[in-house]
Amino acid sequence: MLDVRRLRLLVELSRRGTLTAVAEALSYSPSSVSQQLALLEREAGVPLLVQVGRRVQLTPQALVLVEHGVAVLDRLEEAEAAVARSLTSVGGTVRVAVFQSAAHAVVPQALSLLAAEHPGLRVEITEREPEAGLFEVAARDFDLVVAEQYPGRTRPWHDELDRVPLAGDEIRLALPPEPGELIDEATLAAGADRAWVMEPEGTASREWAEQLCRAAGFEPDVRFETADLMAHIRLIRSGNAVGLLPDLVWAGERPSVRLAPLPGHPQREVFSSTRHAAATRPAVVAVRAALARAAELASPA
Repeated sequence: MLDVRRLRLLVELSRRGTLTAVAEALSYSPSSVSQQLALLEREAGVPLLVQVGRRVQLTPQALVLVEHGVAVLDRLEEAEAAVARSLTSVGGTVRVAVFQSAAHAVVPQALSLLAAEHPGLRVEITEREPEAGLFEVAARDFDLVVAEQYPGRTRPWHDELDRVPLAGDEIRLALPPEPGELIDEATLAAGADRAWVMEPEGTASREWAEQLCRAAGFEPDVRFETADLMAHIRLIRSGNAVGLLPDLVWAGERPSVRLAPLPGHPQREVFSSTRHAAATRPAVVAVRAALARAAELASPA
């Protein structure tokens, strides 16, 4: 009989690539992971790992075992969800990965709703970039991720995850609150000769923003780089920059900068993902419902 805990280590190794990464993710020592996988080899009766330089590589037999291991772990999670559905109250812990502006705009209201409706439910929130959050939900580090994608830039699909839309979030040109200045709503020309604040290079939002400016006929003068959209707002409000801000960043409050629509009214898509095996777990269903209600309250009227 194969040990399920050792089987999970093999599945984790297939995802994360190194014994050290598996050990860090599951709070083991690398030597302990290695020992447990050696025991799994004995249980399976076939070699599972081969040494390639300083790394280990899974054998074809190990890959077969990984496929079945994922199915076993999913079935166990489905069993846990079925037991939870038989209870009359929603409880347990839901670990949620969220990107920065969702953490600001949606999460506080969602937590308030959950505290009132499901006081026995514990929700743990960790800020993660969408790519990392999606991977970590697939790897069972989190139960749910709130992620976003920009127009024309779809996040990678994970077969083991679902994807449920949460909100359409319009993105607008943001300028300092200088009264009396007219804005050409059809173009980005109002920002062509100004300093810009954008998210760091390599992020989906940065690539999208730069392409939008280039399509409008200019290269943005990016003088400020930060992933913190609250810092974007302060730089724009103080007159030191212009930028592109999604509506959800205001969390239902009155904007403190001037906003102009962009051509075509582009929206980023905010969505949540969980493992298919966890999607019917009452606690996950409750958190998703609260997030959807909070997103609706945060969206501009």
